[in-house]
Amino acid sequence: MIAIAIDGPGGAGKTTISKEIAKRLGIVYVDTGALYRTVGFYAKECGLSVEDSKKSEKIVPLLSDIRVDINYYGGTQHVLLNGKDLGDRIREPEISMYASAVSSVSEVRDFLLDTQRNIAENNDVIMDGRDIGTVIIPDAEVKIFLTASDEARAKRRYKELREKGMDVDYEQVLSELIERDLADSQRDIAPCKPAKDAVVIDNSDFSLEESIAAILKTVEDKTGVRALEKQDV
Repeated sequence: MIAIAIDGPGGAGKTTISKEIAKRLGIVYVDTGALYRTVGFYAKECGLSVEDSKKSEKIVPLLSDIRVDINYYGGTQHVLLNGKDLGDRIREPEISMYASAVSSVSEVRDFLLDTQRNIAENNDVIMDGRDIGTVIIPDAEVKIFLTASDEARAKRRYKELREKGMDVDYEQVLSELIERDLADSQRDIAPCKPAKDAVVIDNSDFSLEESIAAILKTVEDKTGVRALEKQDV
């Protein structure tokens, strides 16, 4: 089994890059952030504010009513909330803030931990998130911390959201990205930071293909595993 952990702040391209790496290596991609976004979405639907979603006494009682499943079809990971695929609704900027809030609650992290580890134990995987190499799969053969400047990340996130038809403002996207970075890096539980043995890659000036190539080289250097074939992205 091979496990690749890709950590880093929002907008660094973790999801897009990890999906392509998974295709080229013929392994399973796991978007762990989608799990927290799903719990955050449920908290919002139940009427909780972002601030209340950080409080154990508010969010923990909801967990017994939540079933989060991961299915793979059409070559894509789909996260289901109580049997319903929420699609891109969990990608809205507001849900990013809810995801950050609920991820600071230890009981939520425990609730989702087994789901993530079970997948890694039974498959060759690439997982992306904020604490994959430090908490979820600390024994991963390859650990990468992918980052970029605030402006580069905000431009990518803004472009992504606009392409999905969302009416967003660049300055708001930048502000919310910086706010979430601060919350994720300073939380007491599993803060977003590089693992001690992680390879840090700043892809501020990289194209998508250059980012993919840098990670594939790191994987090959550490494991000897090479991409099955090059594909256009």
